[in-house]
Amino acid sequence: MKKVNKSKYKKVIILLWIFFLIPIISSAILFKLISDGKMGFMPSIEDLANPKTNLATEIYSSDKVLMGKYFKENRLNINYNNLSPNLVNALIATEDVRYLEHSGIDFYSLGRVIFKTIIGRNKNAGGGSTITQQLAKMLFTGKPSRSITERVKQKLKEWVIAVKLEKHYTKEEIIALYFNKFDFLNLAVGIKTASTVYFNTTPDSLTLEQAAMLVGMAKNPSKYNPLRFPERTKNRRETVLDQMVKYNYIAPELRDSINELSLGINFQKVDHKLGSGTYFREYLRQQLTKREPIKENYYSYTQYKIDSVKWIEDPLYGWCNKNKKPDSTSYNIYSDGLKIHTTINYKMQHYAELAVSNHLNKDLQIEFFKEHKNRKNAPFAWDFPKKKIKTSLVSAMKRTDRYRRLKKQGYSQDSIDVVFNTPVAMKVYTPYGEVDSIMSPMDSIRYYKHFLHSGFMSMEPQTGYVRAYVGGLNFKHFQYDHVTLGKRQVGSTFKPFLYTLAMQEGYSPCHEVPLVPVVIDLPNGETWSPRNSDKSDKEGEMVSLQWGIANSNNYITAWVMKQFNPFAVIEVARKMGIKSSMDPVPSICLGTPDISLYEMVGAFSTFANKGVYVQPIFVTRIEDKNGNVLQIFKPKVNEAISENTAHLMVHLLRGVVLQGSGSRLRRKYDLTNDIGGKTGTTQNQSDGWFIGITPDLVSGTWVGCEDRAVHFAGIKLGQGANMALPIWAIYMQQVYADSTLGYSNKTKFERPAGFNTNLDCDEYNENNNDNSDFNNEEFNFNK
Repeated sequence: MKKVNKSKYKKVIILLWIFFLIPIISSAILFKLISDGKMGFMPSIEDLANPKTNLATEIYSSDKVLMGKYFKENRLNINYNNLSPNLVNALIATEDVRYLEHSGIDFYSLGRVIFKTIIGRNKNAGGGSTITQQLAKMLFTGKPSRSITERVKQKLKEWVIAVKLEKHYTKEEIIALYFNKFDFLNLAVGIKTASTVYFNTTPDSLTLEQAAMLVGMAKNPSKYNPLRFPERTKNRRETVLDQMVKYNYIAPELRDSINELSLGINFQKVDHKLGSGTYFREYLRQQLTKREPIKENYYSYTQYKIDSVKWIEDPLYGWCNKNKKPDSTSYNIYSDGLKIHTTINYKMQHYAELAVSNHLNKDLQIEFFKEHKNRKNAPFAWDFPKKKIKTSLVSAMKRTDRYRRLKKQGYSQDSIDVVFNTPVAMKVYTPYGEVDSIMSPMDSIRYYKHFLHSGFMSMEPQTGYVRAYVGGLNFKHFQYDHVTLGKRQVGSTFKPFLYTLAMQEGYSPCHEVPLVPVVIDLPNGETWSPRNSDKSDKEGEMVSLQWGIANSNNYITAWVMKQFNPFAVIEVARKMGIKSSMDPVPSICLGTPDISLYEMVGAFSTFANKGVYVQPIFVTRIEDKNGNVLQIFKPKVNEAISENTAHLMVHLLRGVVLQGSGSRLRRKYDLTNDIGGKTGTTQNQSDGWFIGITPDLVSGTWVGCEDRAVHFAGIKLGQGANMALPIWAIYMQQVYADSTLGYSNKTKFERPAGFNTNLDCDEYNENNNDNSDFNNEEFNFNK
């Protein structure tokens, strides 16, 4: 027997240990280097505890309805408790059956990948990535690898991160993180948004077939996109159900019955141009993201001053840039998951949008098309010069994206003109919806000039809360906002400011003046004398001021104007919230200034709120993603006029509705409650206005075309009482019909304590001296 060479045997043993230990030690060193970030980025403990995800900012109505979102990724996070068990079971059965057993890495699956997939080249053997590894990839290593070496390195990082994730989170939390992070395409990021987008439901209410489809998308969302590849997606859903049967989550009979069902998609398109409050949401977005005004960036010094004041005084203006997060960076509405609670009431917003749409699309716009059919200058007035028409159309052309794009690409003006005059297929807006058409871009510009536009705003006078905000007819096609951005001549809706001055200075509504033309001398030696749109049978007689405002008579308005000066009228308007530019000229009394609807509704609220102006506001509070309140918003309040003056104005405005230019509210719409209001019509019927007040709600509306040269030919259709007032009436009918809103048509304006002004004019019924009740006998406009 040969003697064993102990020395040689010892060397073999050492070599075997070296060969055995080197891979282990090398792997340990490698993973240590990866874990310490020596081989590229590795998330810190803080990163793992607070993984960065782009969360959508949510906009909520006052009645807690989600109105819309601002987002970079349309993601809303949820907790594990809000997930349907169907989702969890489907995910585990399909992606990681031993999920509850491993600590981030499934070595059994890893071995299967090595021996069956890599060595055996069986592509159907299954993957080796656990749910935790997939989450690690989504959170931290999601960039596509450019080489095998880079992918191996990436995979090793995923293993390390997966183990760390398992140490920091429970299994339930990892599942929730996975579903919150996954992109289901079609602007549906995260399971909460995906449930809404594909099935119009919530994650906790997903059925088994719905959950199986969404989990099936996890393999490859582009390949299994249910909108593009429904059959392929259905087959993938069947695979998920097979896995659930295989691992005893469901019975085979249930799988078979579900396989007979269609996908049942109830797609909810995500589009900022769709949904409720589109104009309001865009206004809010712009206000929140404004930057501090810099003089060099402005063409107009006046606008720079206006914005500078807003930056200082308005907490909502530029909120994101004026407020800092704990890390000293500005808030981002597209990724920080803020919750913005607004004053808008979802139902009232819906009623307002319906009122605008119904009146314009089903009535007014049809009449306008009829009137302008076959007119050579249509839609422009028959006497509007052709040269100005061309200027208007060219100006509109230069504001289009198509024109800017062609200009940027270096096209000459002649080439651009050819493009704009060449017919192409396009979808165009009509009162009945979108239709396919063939017309040139220039013809489409002229076509869209035909459309009447509108703005509508409704607010509570006591709180300043804006309950409804409709900036236009259709945000997809007409994005100009006619509530806050647009400013138009206000016409006779300005007259109440003048009458407020008169009441403030001691005049009575019963004060009589002759109904004759009035001439006012101007500083330059010229004179100004306004006319009326029609002749009254009372001309030459004595009439009261209340008759004058009820019938919107310009002679009486001019008489009142002559007793004061334009600066005094402007001062009253300023106290009541009007900030727009106003020229101090006598004609101001007829409403020559361009003022926004927002300002006018806010000003009229002063009358309903006993003389106190409450600035209209849109937001009550902003919260961070965790629900912590970041800021509470309150309106600015100031006593603009005395309570007695306000009550006198309420009395005058009620007269407008009872027997004046607003009387069709009672005659046609059967709104017989305590209402005051004022109509307004500008020159050539270019603008129609109506602002109505009730004790607890003040609303206003404007209607007109984009170009002031486009309008109704006559006063019958073009007056504010026909163009604007019906929107107000339709809206209020719906508000009063909805008892859940809490607005009653029984509520009356309160008479101030100690009010002793005698309103029992000769024109009134001598038997009625109680001015606190609203009835027909109170007003008898014989004069």
